[in-house]
Parts: sequence; C-alpha cells; structure tokens
Amino acid sequence: MSQVLVPIANGNEDIEAITIIDVLRRGGVEVTVASVHEVKNITGANGCKIEADVLLTDVADVQYDAIVLPGGMPGAEHLRDCELLIDMLEKHDIQDALLCAICASPAVVFGTHGFVVDKQATCYPGFESGLTGAQYMADQPVVMDDNIITGQGPAAAMTFSLAVLANLNGYESAQEVANGLLC
Repeated sequence: MSQVLVPIANGNEDIEAITIIDVLRRGGVEVTVASVHEVKNITGANGCKIEADVLLTDVADVQYDAIVLPGGMPGAEHLRDCELLIDMLEKHDIQDALLCAICASPAVVFGTHGFVVDKQATCYPGFESGLTGAQYMADQPVVMDDNIITGQGPAAAMTFSLAVLANLNGYESAQEVANGLLC
C-alpha cells in the first residue's frame, strides 16, 4: 500500500486539503495528515476545521511514497517556513518520491526552495513569478515533470488528486475512484 504525507497548516485551502486526503484514501492509499504547527487542529483559509492525524515532528523520519501539499494563503507560507518539512521534501526528492503541490504551494514552497528548477510546472495564476527556474504552464490544470506534480488551484483539486493517485496506484485505480465520484 502506498504511503503519502499530507502536511497541513492554518490557512491552507480547505477544498484542496480535503480533496487530496479523501481521493487518495478512496484509492486505497495510506494517508498521514500532519500538522506543521504544535497542535493537530488547524483552520483552513475558509474556516473549515481539520484535525491532523499527527504532528509533523512525529513522522519526521518516515519515508513516504509521496508528499502532497495543499495551497491557500497563508497556509502555503506556513509550509514554506517549516524547516522540518523542507528537510523532508529534500530527502524525499533525493529518493525520487513524488513531490506534489497545488495552488500557491508550487510557487511559494517549491519555487522558493528550488524544487522546480528546470521543470515544467503550474500554480495559481498570479503566483507564477515564484516558480523560480521553472517553465510556467499557464494553460494546464495539472503538470507532471519527473517526480514533481503541480496543480493550479481549487477547481483542479479533483484532477490533481486523481493524477497523484494514478502515479501511486496506477491508472485503473484512479479511474475506479473517478467513476465512483462521477468524474
């Protein structure tokens, strides 16, 4: 069974966080939701309350098949500023684990810390200048380049999550989940 880490922070985009977690779990992925704060409870950008499974510090030494970042502001900034998360992303990148981010996070997190240099990527329109060293794909809701998957924003959350699932568990698994969701 694939194992995925979904780090969350106050101000993450509610739809993106919940969609990522839900779609991957429907697809049989073992998802660990980890707060980057010192408490498990976070409040999304639009007021949804989400309780993480663990604190990020509890899983710092675990190797995942993927790390998937929701966007939203100021959530993406909290993720960007979490030194432990950046360290984990670097270690996972070396192991060719999937690194995935949607909305503001491809620019704010991946762009700031060099994960998209010489890659094609997308993000929420208006944040593209943060995709340092990347080729911005404005017309694509989801972009995959090597082990990096990026998505544009809330409306692309389902497609983005299904793309992550397809890369982890295969196209048929993603299609089965998509059919069940009437996608």
